[in-house]
Amino acid sequence: MDVVMLSRLQFAVAVFFHFIFVPLTLGLSVLLAVMEALYVRTGEEVYKRMAKFWGKLFLINFALGVVTGITLEFQFGTNWSRYSEYVGDIFGSLLAIEATLAFFLESTFLAVWAFGWDKVSKKVHLFAICAVAFASNMSALWIIIANGWMQNPVGYVIRNGRAELDNFLTVLSNPFAWGQYFHTIFASWMLGGFFVLGVSAWHLLRRNEMDFFGRSFRIAAPFTLAFAILVAVQGHSHGNTVAEIQPAKLAAMESHWETGKGVPMYLLAMPDEKNEGNLVQAIGIPKLLSVLAFNDPDAEVKGLKDFPKEDRPPVLITFLSFRAMVGLGTLFPIVAGLAYLWRKRPEEKAWLLRVLPWLIPLPYIAIMAGWTVAEVGRQPWIVHGLMRTTDAVSPVPAASVATSLLAFTVVYTFLGVLDIYLLRKYAIKGPKA
Repeated sequence: MDVVMLSRLQFAVAVFFHFIFVPLTLGLSVLLAVMEALYVRTGEEVYKRMAKFWGKLFLINFALGVVTGITLEFQFGTNWSRYSEYVGDIFGSLLAIEATLAFFLESTFLAVWAFGWDKVSKKVHLFAICAVAFASNMSALWIIIANGWMQNPVGYVIRNGRAELDNFLTVLSNPFAWGQYFHTIFASWMLGGFFVLGVSAWHLLRRNEMDFFGRSFRIAAPFTLAFAILVAVQGHSHGNTVAEIQPAKLAAMESHWETGKGVPMYLLAMPDEKNEGNLVQAIGIPKLLSVLAFNDPDAEVKGLKDFPKEDRPPVLITFLSFRAMVGLGTLFPIVAGLAYLWRKRPEEKAWLLRVLPWLIPLPYIAIMAGWTVAEVGRQPWIVHGLMRTTDAVSPVPAASVATSLLAFTVVYTFLGVLDIYLLRKYAIKGPKA
């Protein structure tokens, strides 16, 4: 295996393990702010206990997430030095803002919140968790703006043989980046809601702390439903942006080979990349792909055959990841809607309480599938239309990358297992009496 593929695998391992922790941090921080706001408004101790219990799970997840996030950024120097040299003027400035502004703001107020119980006023303590929620989601914004620039490079000029920043406001207002951001944030908030629903359901089924977990369930149910719907709606909007800016990615997502107008969408399909077609293609819905891509039933959708082979993304993994994301994204509003419908007396629906804990991993899988579509579907470009992935890798021996890949996999697997173990342990243990 060559150094390019090994470096890609290593970055994929690092980013996917790191992203085990990120969405729960983003979603749970907002729910913690809601719970503590209820405590400050009502003065009921149950909401204080609620913030402490869910806050302990938040802190476990945050601490392990920091460890994986720090090592991730070093790879731009070790594995992708040519990329950093070529576009670092733009990409590096965005990561620097994330670290110096959002991350340190988040960490500072998280310390105030974690150690400030009964040491600062209720309102100051509430402000601290609100600041944590704001900074966490701002941190994600700067990282996704950086990634969005890789998807749709804007606001730069080629000077002295490298891409240099020309218009910072254009970079900040990149429509591709904002579409990615809201899609990621809505999905992460939905995941936080499903996490609270799942843990609450486990305890309600066993009739543990019925009032405590009943209230947690009632807080999480409308929150989860709202963002399950929003992520689906916004996903369609972002799909329009992808169709306009990255038509090859759209074609790979749908395994669409022949350019045409009024293109149908096939519910059953299986790509045959070698023969430039589909092994299976059945149950077509007339003109649906044209509608989904351009909101026009007669719109032309470009097929993969109209792109040079060297410019096509890997079709099978992009197609399967997209189908997994869409399939799960269709399931989530249904389940969240049932939880909302029976939120007042969820203990009467034992089957739902049995199902919800098992659904906790599914939003993670959907988000990972979405990022696979975004990153694999951009290939062979590391910066779309500007720099190929093969030109971005560091001039290092493949054996060195293979060794570090193995080390990363072992360490991250340990941290991932540790996170799941600790979250499960303290989630099952429940709140302090």
